[in-house]
Amino acid sequence: MTDSTHAHEDFNDEDHGFDGDQEELAERQSLRRVDGLRTELQDITEVEYRQLRLERVVLVSVWTSGSQDDADNAMAELKQLAETAGSEVLDTLVQRRSNPDPATYVGSGKVQEIREVVEATGADTVICDGELDAAQLRNLEDRIKVKVVDRTALILDIFASHAKSAEGKAQVEMAQLQYLKQRLRGWGGNLSRQAGGRVAGGAGIGGRGPGETKIETDRRRIGTRIAVLRRRMRDMDATREHKRAERRRNQVPSVAIVGYTNAGKSSLLNRLTNAGVLVEDALFATLDPTTRRMETSNGREFTLTDTVGFVRHLPHDLVEAFRSTLEESAQADLLVHVVDASNPNPEGQIDAVRKVLADIGATAVPELLVLNKTDIADPTMVMTLRANHPDCVVVSARTGAGLDELGVILEERLPNPEVAVDVLVPYERGDLMDRIHRAGRISSLEHTGEGTAVQALVRPGLADELAEFNRA
Repeated sequence: MTDSTHAHEDFNDEDHGFDGDQEELAERQSLRRVDGLRTELQDITEVEYRQLRLERVVLVSVWTSGSQDDADNAMAELKQLAETAGSEVLDTLVQRRSNPDPATYVGSGKVQEIREVVEATGADTVICDGELDAAQLRNLEDRIKVKVVDRTALILDIFASHAKSAEGKAQVEMAQLQYLKQRLRGWGGNLSRQAGGRVAGGAGIGGRGPGETKIETDRRRIGTRIAVLRRRMRDMDATREHKRAERRRNQVPSVAIVGYTNAGKSSLLNRLTNAGVLVEDALFATLDPTTRRMETSNGREFTLTDTVGFVRHLPHDLVEAFRSTLEESAQADLLVHVVDASNPNPEGQIDAVRKVLADIGATAVPELLVLNKTDIADPTMVMTLRANHPDCVVVSARTGAGLDELGVILEERLPNPEVAVDVLVPYERGDLMDRIHRAGRISSLEHTGEGTAVQALVRPGLADELAEFNRA
């Protein structure tokens, strides 16, 4: 693959060139707290000084099914999510139950235990590994006396902090508002505070009466904002669809890189294309799709797109908000499914990704499974995965191992042109020759006095446009 030839050179710790300058990563890391460094500025008049305070959290999970390893892996992932959001994890608690408690998520005895742990550790937040409704959140906060958030809110918070593009920010805000609308809560007088009659400032006819409660007002404002965001995202969708249509018109095959979050999708894209996409050992580091053009060894063009990572129990509101972005995968000609072979539960991650692909209607797209991070993976696990998935490719985006084989297989799996043509293209139709070069497979080419004589395999649409120049 011509674009990636120089990217296949041996990689060492001092050569990160294929990842680009990574300015965004430096910006993110500049806001990270460093343990053990708590020096305060002596001159308190320096108003520009801001001390970054990370939340101190306790993690809580209800183990309803699966093995002990499954429960441990789920808690490890929740810990990584919390740390990605900028929290310091102080303790973790797991309860074995057949079903989460409908009132408090965990049993009453465990609620008291959580409160004792919070008081002992000085935690200011409790994060639950599940999706809680408004009543469960309120009951837990009333009893534990600190803020309680669920897994969905945690993921939305990470997305909000990582979104950079206008589209990404709009999608995240939409998902957050949908989540908040279903969980509006009031405390004390807020539940009954109304703005009708004279309280509304003597609004007169149509302004008197019981009016709206505070929660109803908030819900209405959220609905209005959601409507504005939907209109804005429709305009963005139109732009994205125009670009897709342009690629389809030019019959450029598209490849989408999908996979679990932090599987190494961006590193792989950088290795293959020198795209300079942000690479970070964190969950959901990449939210905005990046598309790059590449060429096969015989000169055919195709696009390679890095997509947002998936995770188990990906919030439904997030899937809906990011549907236009995720559809890059559903409309691709080939999915490169990247798997972190060093993860303790790679099969579980494969299943989670395929579930999300089914939700967005991408199950019919051909899939190429790529085992990544094999330089740090357990060799026994790699052997097991290869046995379970015989057609997979074993690579390491960090060292460059296996990328040549991946390039060859990518070329083989791209959709092949189907129609044989034997045409004499006039020199003034250079646009057609350009498309034959980019999307077709040329078997013979000769420049004559009347034009370019070409024998090639092309897609049906291009074959129709070339029909008037047939030599037969």
